[in-house]
Amino acid sequence: MLSWKIAPALAAGNTVILKPAEFTSLTALLFAEICDQIGLPPGVVNIVTGDGSTGRAIVEHPGIQKIAFTGSTEVGRIIRQSTAQTTKKLSLELGGKSPFIVFEDADLDSAVEGLVDAIWFNQGQVCCAGSRLLVQESVSEKLYAKIRQRMATLRVGNPLDKAVDLGAIVDRSQLERINNLVNQGVEEGATIFQAPCDLPTDGYYFPPTLLTNVEPASTVAIEEIFGPVLVAMTFRTPAEAVQLANNSVYGLAGSIWTQNLDIAHDIAAQVKSGIIWINCTNQFDAAAGFGGYRESGFGREGGREGMFEYLKPILPQATTNFPTQSVQKPEIDRTHKLYVGGKQARPDGGYSFTAQGHEFALANRKDLRNAVEAATAAQPSWASTTQFLKSQILYYIAENLQAAESQFANAGISPEEFQASLDLIFRYAAWADKYDGAVHQAPMRALIYTRNEPIGVAATFAPHEPALLGLLATTLPIISMGNTVVAIPSETNPLPAVELMRILEASDVPGGVFNILTAPHTDLEKTVADHLGIDLVWHFSGESGAHTIQSLSSGNLKQTWCVSHPVDFTKPHPEFLRRSTQIKNIWTPYGA
Repeated sequence: MLSWKIAPALAAGNTVILKPAEFTSLTALLFAEICDQIGLPPGVVNIVTGDGSTGRAIVEHPGIQKIAFTGSTEVGRIIRQSTAQTTKKLSLELGGKSPFIVFEDADLDSAVEGLVDAIWFNQGQVCCAGSRLLVQESVSEKLYAKIRQRMATLRVGNPLDKAVDLGAIVDRSQLERINNLVNQGVEEGATIFQAPCDLPTDGYYFPPTLLTNVEPASTVAIEEIFGPVLVAMTFRTPAEAVQLANNSVYGLAGSIWTQNLDIAHDIAAQVKSGIIWINCTNQFDAAAGFGGYRESGFGREGGREGMFEYLKPILPQATTNFPTQSVQKPEIDRTHKLYVGGKQARPDGGYSFTAQGHEFALANRKDLRNAVEAATAAQPSWASTTQFLKSQILYYIAENLQAAESQFANAGISPEEFQASLDLIFRYAAWADKYDGAVHQAPMRALIYTRNEPIGVAATFAPHEPALLGLLATTLPIISMGNTVVAIPSETNPLPAVELMRILEASDVPGGVFNILTAPHTDLEKTVADHLGIDLVWHFSGESGAHTIQSLSSGNLKQTWCVSHPVDFTKPHPEFLRRSTQIKNIWTPYGA
């Protein structure tokens, strides 16, 4: 892990301060000696040992611009909150509860050996440990028998002895946590099997453990145990396997065992994890990124995507504004509504706010709840829609927008901004089916292919100016990549967003994909950041609101992107597409 962080940081031109875990500092100190021996300039790599207070001092130091953390989800939340009031870049590689899925046609003997590596390697003290065994019901008892037989051969003892399979737990507190969780699992109905072995009396040892008859809601099926404990559940169909695999707040890794590659790749695409191994486990290579979804953190270690974590994108900065154009007052007062689930809707509270001489619907937390529910329901179908069809829908939006140019002129949009908005739609329509993954050739008989997957449900706070272009620039890349969005448009001129509602209604955009809530941004920032159903937040409307978003987003560790300076949206940057996706690397061995 030390090399995962230091190598790309140095390659990108950064200097590094590394704090190793307080219980495992010796390798980092040896690495410091190596840096000295090779003549690395003083100050380029710095090793600081210590406990949590040392880590806190590093996180809070104003002279540090980037934090890369590997550790528990609880500490990751604290770091997210500590960096919220700063411009520090952050990547988090956190906990996991990785599924190990075995289908009835799998090579069961190979799967057992894979399990040994997945859960008993390093005594299960690995963030991507395959701690949840999901086995097809028809072969479950046969596989359990093989696992118990193999567990009986595992050797527990001094980890410096090369003949030993399992060493000691890192410290007493972790041993007590493992023991307490296993006892709780048994109390909740699990059947326990522990390998017969003589545990050394000197050190903190726990025997290899298998828990069967575990319910999906059981504590041991949900909590990361971080020890040599395998939790087993059964499934009947591939769909049920996916449902069980995704029944977790984590999403770091997964392993799929089957001789049917159609099933393997289909399941790999559906499991919400940043890395998937097919008929193998715990494979790593510097060319392939490693990192998680959801509460397993964000950012990647390794690969091209890992390099991005140590680089700062330079967005084109706006230097001039579009010509101002007055907003026309209609002869008859218009009733402006919200746009939720593919149709215009009255606000829950029945209140309004004034901008540009118009009354606009004032969205509240219930309206946000409704919009998120609509976006959540629409997201799986939209994500599975072909990228080509997404591009065609975006082109159709441009067609209908062009036909309504006079309406947007009355809404205060200049011809220059309107044309830039059309150009932007065409750009993301063209990119929708061309932002592809990659294939990596690892130094083994395997291919690793990358999927750029949607993150889920996004919320965006558009800049106040330019009202139309800013709204489109902060939503189109998100929906073009398969996410759904709840957009909060400019509060100084929401009228273009209201006109856009009518365009969306006529443009084949599925209900729930694009939702619009009008309100002063401060009214919704806290509610958006707190909402556990939102996976991604973009905030382009001021520094104070950005601090609120970043601080409160730690609840479910939603990804955030906050930009406080004016951006030139006429020059789209690749960062918009990169921030709209998350990388999944799928390892596929080949050969007889």
